[in-house]
Amino acid sequence: MKQTFSFIQTHLSQGRRTILMTVIDREGSSPGKQGFKMAVASDGSFTGSIGGGVMEHRLVEQAKRLLKQQHALRPFLVFQNHDPQAGANRSGMICSGGQTIAFTPLDESDILTVEMILEAVEQHQKGVLRLSEKGLFFVAGADLQAVSQSNVVAGKEWEYTEQVGMPDSLYIFGAGHVGLALCKIFSNLDFKIHLFDNRHELNIFETNQFAHVKEIVDFNQVEKLVPEGSNIYVVIVTFAHKSDEQILRQLLNKNVQYLGMMGSATKVETIFGNLKRTGFTEYQLKKVYAPIGIPVNSETSAEIAVSIAAQIIAVKNEVK
Repeated sequence: MKQTFSFIQTHLSQGRRTILMTVIDREGSSPGKQGFKMAVASDGSFTGSIGGGVMEHRLVEQAKRLLKQQHALRPFLVFQNHDPQAGANRSGMICSGGQTIAFTPLDESDILTVEMILEAVEQHQKGVLRLSEKGLFFVAGADLQAVSQSNVVAGKEWEYTEQVGMPDSLYIFGAGHVGLALCKIFSNLDFKIHLFDNRHELNIFETNQFAHVKEIVDFNQVEKLVPEGSNIYVVIVTFAHKSDEQILRQLLNKNVQYLGMMGSATKVETIFGNLKRTGFTEYQLKKVYAPIGIPVNSETSAEIAVSIAAQIIAVKNEVK
């Protein structure tokens, strides 16, 4: 989202109109998920994606043609059917399903709204983005029950709302090689990254430029560092099994979306055994992803990080 609205801000500030294209609804196995965005500027440049393929190319070209017109443009919806046997609205793709894309023309009068959205994204301040047949709007400080929702009414009235500024958050305990590799990967995945370690001699503040929050902490007091919520993901990859167990013990009762711990099957069995003997149940331990990551026979820190990232993405997308 940041890239798309930065693009829009740049072009609007230079006097170039843009069209924001947003997937506001989807059906079946459509490649364009709800919330996917693209922006096309009047100079022909564009950024983002609404699903790719011939459909995206055709809609980008449509936006370019519209921007060449001199008269004012109004927002409208386009439905794309991905069934190759479909008649009207056939997208040209063969993946089945379908998606509804909102075309929202923007000009200099929208710069303030775009800047408010950008600030919320960059500062992780909550707000609600709203698209309708009337244009683009933003309500700072607001939140939604759902991440995004659409309400397409028969006729000319429609509305799409989306939560802004409340990203998925990744809490990494352990700032070593795996922690660094994880930060690098997730910096490109729209996660807010919190990195913690208890070693003062480990200069994570200079060597890691990817985490948004970096702190030296006492591993005996980590429970207060991690909030609860469906957008909270926790990874335990410290340098020792004792600290892994120490942290896990404090977080097992947390209501988070993902809780994973690195270690061999033997190490995990030992730690779980210790926790059971102190009162934790099998039910509580089953929610822990351990050994962490999907099985890819990983050997290097980077490969381990990839396997962990893949597992977290799978959990995140399964929920949505």
